[in-house]
Amino acid sequence: MNVIDFRFRPNTPEVINGIANSAMFKDLCEAIEFHKQKPEPFEDIIKGLDENNVVKAVITGRDCETTYASMANGNGAVLDFCQKAPEKFIGYWGIDPHKGMDAIRDLQKAVTENDSIRGAAVDPYLAKIYPNDAKYYPVYAKCCELEIPIIFTTGTASFVPGAVIDHVAPRYIDFVARDFPELKIIMSHGGYPWVNEAIIVTQRNKNVYMEISEYELWPQAEAYMQAANTIIGEKLMYASAHPFIDYREQLEKYANLPFEKDVYENVMYNNAARVLGLK
Repeated sequence: MNVIDFRFRPNTPEVINGIANSAMFKDLCEAIEFHKQKPEPFEDIIKGLDENNVVKAVITGRDCETTYASMANGNGAVLDFCQKAPEKFIGYWGIDPHKGMDAIRDLQKAVTENDSIRGAAVDPYLAKIYPNDAKYYPVYAKCCELEIPIIFTTGTASFVPGAVIDHVAPRYIDFVARDFPELKIIMSHGGYPWVNEAIIVTQRNKNVYMEISEYELWPQAEAYMQAANTIIGEKLMYASAHPFIDYREQLEKYANLPFEKDVYENVMYNNAARVLGLK
């Protein structure tokens, strides 16, 4: 079956080196032995995705220049990948909320001038503010105007210096979903460790979706599967978090998770296709 990967970065040498040496993720990379991840030529990455039936992959940009003096995995690389393989990659533009209107103008330019940029991405724990902080609200308004979704990076922010985990608690995304009902929201990494909270925020808001990459087998993760088979079967989407986790390993993992057959098909393709406006 065809697959859409909602969180993917090509593991080119530049990306691997950029992640491993970034101010945010250097300690994390050492802890998980990220150096063992093998970079691949761009052509081989595309070939591998084709061989594994990954027909589309969303690449999220990241801009945290104000707080971490870093644009690792930045928007320039996202645009470059999408332009090299527009049939394969969809870009989500990274936003630094502290840049104010400059960030808003940058997002509008990126979306209106590049067909492959179809969403925005924010990292509240790297911005060191909550998702419902006033600095983010012009971003959400612009996304509604441009009719594009937004990805919130959540998760534990392990080993990231200066990061506060509470900044990515799903309860704050609930405020955003209420204030911007037209905005399609994707919680990346499942709001872990607030598993039940993330499930309820996803279930109760028509405009909220979720992917649980990296946390599928962590403690409490069985609740994600139970929820997918009962109350959020049309809200949960597959994502690999490649290259932190190899997408081939993730595909095998998901094939063995206890999803019902129709739910599995929704998770692997249908839900993401609907969010992305694909057939």
